[in-house]
Amino acid sequence: MIEALLCDIDGTLVQSNWLHASAWKDAFAAMGIDVEQEEVRRQIGKGGDELIPVFVSWWRRSAVEEPLKAYRKFLFRTDYLPQVKPLPHARDFLVRIKQAGIRLALASSSDKQDLETYKKLVGMEDLVDKSTSADDAKEAKPHPDIFEVAMGKLGLPPEKVLALGDTPYDAEAAGKAGVWTIGVESGGWTRDDLLEAGCIEVWKDVAELWKHFDESVLMRWQS
Repeated sequence: MIEALLCDIDGTLVQSNWLHASAWKDAFAAMGIDVEQEEVRRQIGKGGDELIPVFVSWWRRSAVEEPLKAYRKFLFRTDYLPQVKPLPHARDFLVRIKQAGIRLALASSSDKQDLETYKKLVGMEDLVDKSTSADDAKEAKPHPDIFEVAMGKLGLPPEKVLALGDTPYDAEAAGKAGVWTIGVESGGWTRDDLLEAGCIEVWKDVAELWKHFDESVLMRWQS
């Protein structure tokens, strides 16, 4: 029986992946590093420590990594965070989770300040049982730390929870923590991408999952 859902936020509950990619692209450009936005978007979901090495050679990394992270954070909060919108029926889906008697833990690579903004944006402050951000984990996704911390806060083992996310990195991280993942395509990844990464089922977005909630693994695994 499933007792809790470990839910990602970026690309899953709010439409922000392309905005994060734009902030990274702008930050890289300020360091004289030219990257394609779509190439960066395919790395969104990882922590900065995992994303930066994809685009920055090892010999240059120590000189630019910390300024790059700081400037990216500044750009995102100043230019892009005001553009983030909740995905359709995000709150309705979370309400349905609670109605089913399933506890909700946010398991996000976002930092705590952005996480609080997202909670208000979706209107989910009253629905969340526990929250885990990058500030709580030693290593971000695709490492399992965030999901392990979330389960620790809930006091539940892997067999009592499911994860929900929009990237292969969510499925990879959850899998390393012993947790199965439901995927949504709203972050830009395809059904095949998500299934290949280990998702046990994939929906277009949380609106579709909300509409077909009783058919989903969230309810099928309740018996």
